[in-house]
Amino acid sequence: MKGGDVELGELLAAAEAAPPGESVDVVAHDLQKRFGAERVSFLFVDLVGQRLVRLTTAGDDAADPDGPIDLQGSVYDRVLRSQRQHVEPDCQGGLRVITPVTNRGDCIGVLEATLQSADDTVLRQVRDAAHALAYIIVTDRRFTDLYHLGRRTTETSLAAEIQHQLLPSAPCCEADQFTLAAGLVPADDIGGDTYDYTLDRDTLHLSVTDAMGHDTASALLATLLVGALRRARRSGCDALRQAEHAHRALLSHSRGLATGQLLCVDLETGLCELVNAGHPRPLRLRDGAVEEVELAVNLPFGVVAPTPYRLQELQLRPGDRLILLTDGMQERGAAAVDLAALVRDTGALHPREAVRSLTGAVLEACHGSLRDDATILILDWHGERRGPDGTGQGAQR
Repeated sequence: MKGGDVELGELLAAAEAAPPGESVDVVAHDLQKRFGAERVSFLFVDLVGQRLVRLTTAGDDAADPDGPIDLQGSVYDRVLRSQRQHVEPDCQGGLRVITPVTNRGDCIGVLEATLQSADDTVLRQVRDAAHALAYIIVTDRRFTDLYHLGRRTTETSLAAEIQHQLLPSAPCCEADQFTLAAGLVPADDIGGDTYDYTLDRDTLHLSVTDAMGHDTASALLATLLVGALRRARRSGCDALRQAEHAHRALLSHSRGLATGQLLCVDLETGLCELVNAGHPRPLRLRDGAVEEVELAVNLPFGVVAPTPYRLQELQLRPGDRLILLTDGMQERGAAAVDLAALVRDTGALHPREAVRSLTGAVLEACHGSLRDDATILILDWHGERRGPDGTGQGAQR
C-alpha cells in the first residue's frame, strides 16, 4: 500500500543503514521520493525549551543562517503545544507542513517540509514519518553528539555539561497511569540541582535533589549523589534505603551536603512512599485548590546526625497534580512569582507546558539571570492501569 506499512518499514531500515547523524536526510529522501517534498528540515527544542535550532539535510548548510528561533508565540510553539500538524500555503504556491516530532510525550522538535499538494492521506503519512523520526532520533542520539549539539543555544560550561549528563534523556514521559514533565533552569554559575525518574513494572521512581554550592564543586557533588541514588534504586531499594545509601555516600566521599526528595509511587494504587531530606515541601493541585503537602522534614544528606530518615506515605488520587521543586523556584528573585496561583492557573495544561510556564515566570522575575538553579517536576496522576487488551486493571478511584 502506497505510504503504508511497507514504506515505513523501508524508512526504518534505511535509517538503520545510514550513519547515525543522517536521520533527517533519510526522512527527507523518503518524503521527497513519495510526495515530492522540498526544503525538509528538523528543528530541535533547546535545553531550556525557549528556542528552536534548525538541522537541515546534508545538501544544505549545517545550520540555519538565521540562528536559533524564538519559540514563544511562533507557529512552532502552537504546533508543539497542541501536538497537531499545521498546514498553510507558502509564498511559492506550495504547502508548508509542520509536524510535531514527539516520543512518549517528550517534544523533541518539529519536522518541516514543503509539499506541492497534499490530501488527508498524504498528511497522515507525513505524521507517520515524523513519528518514526522521533524513534530514530531517540535511538541514534546514543551514537552521535549531533543531536546534543542541536539542543544548545548558548555556550556550555564544564559544570553545566556535568549537570546535563545527570538528567534523564527525556524531560517528559506519558503512561496510562501518569504523565510527568520536568525542567531545570540553571543559575549563572550552576547550583547543583538534578531531577530523575524511572519506571519499572510496578513502581514509578522520582527524585529531585539540590547539591549545596556552585559551579563544578556542586556538579561533582550532584554526580556522587545521583550515582548513589541510582545504584541503590537499581539494586531494588525503596525510597528509605535509597536515602540511606545517598547519605552514606556523601559522608564517605565528600564534605558536602545536599537536600532531596525521593518518591516511589505504586502504579496500581497511587500510594506514594517518600523521604524528604531537608527539601522544600511539594505542592498539590487537587479539585482546583493548591496546597503545600505537609511532610516531616529530615536533615539533608551528608549531615552527621544520629536521626534516621523517615519513610512517609502520600495517597495520590486520580486527577491530582503533584509539583516537586527546588528552592530556586521560591527564593530570591523567584519569590516574586505567586507559584500557588500559577500552578492553579496552569492546571488544565499538559505538564510539559505547565513546566514551561512556571520556569518561564521565574526566569522573567529574575530578569534572565538566576542566582540559584530552579528545578520543577510535575506529576499528573491518572490512576488507570490498562492491560494488553486495553481494559482497566482495578485502578483506585
